[in-house]
Amino acid sequence: MEIKAIIFDLNGTILSDEDEYGIAFGKVLERLGVKIKEDYPQTTGIGVEDNWPNLIKKYNIKTNKLPKELALDTQMEYLKLLPRITIQEGFMNFIDGVKENGIKVALATSNSWIVTDKILEKFDLIKTFDIITTCEEVVLNKPDPQIYEITLEKLGIQPENCLVFEDSKSGIAAAQKAGIKVVGIARDHKHAIELSDANKVIYKFSEINLEILYNL
Repeated sequence: MEIKAIIFDLNGTILSDEDEYGIAFGKVLERLGVKIKEDYPQTTGIGVEDNWPNLIKKYNIKTNKLPKELALDTQMEYLKLLPRITIQEGFMNFIDGVKENGIKVALATSNSWIVTDKILEKFDLIKTFDIITTCEEVVLNKPDPQIYEITLEKLGIQPENCLVFEDSKSGIAAAQKAGIKVVGIARDHKHAIELSDANKVIYKFSEINLEILYNL
């Protein structure tokens, strides 16, 4: 395939931070009287606010707080953990090679702009992306394809000339509904099975190069 642009998800894809989001959701759930056993109580890929109606129902939570308020509480807990978060292994080398080949780079995240901006500033990624799309720009979050359709429109690129990197089942579904091929980034073997709908699944960015991607 001819690749003119690559779109990246942020959390769990560029960043190794699902543990931190798991902790953040866990802290807020504990304050609501819920004791959890899972490492990741959240559903990845759908955004923090969209998680809360599901969690309220799952744990039968009684609260006067709206999902928007609980999402803000969760984000505040997450930001406290920002110093311990890292970029995925091999990402910076991979992105340098992509940009050297004249391929446009975009970010499409279900996170909010205020949190995304703090992340980009911390990791000095502000100038990395040609285009950034956050949850404020969409009506329907992943697995709806809207965020990728909007990003494609901003890029001025057809879906067949684009590639997406994602770490969640919902993100993969969103990209494929938009007509874009997807590379899944897996944490472990169990996670890789969850991402099996992707066109290719890897564990590290160092496992791939543009030649491999051109042959997808």
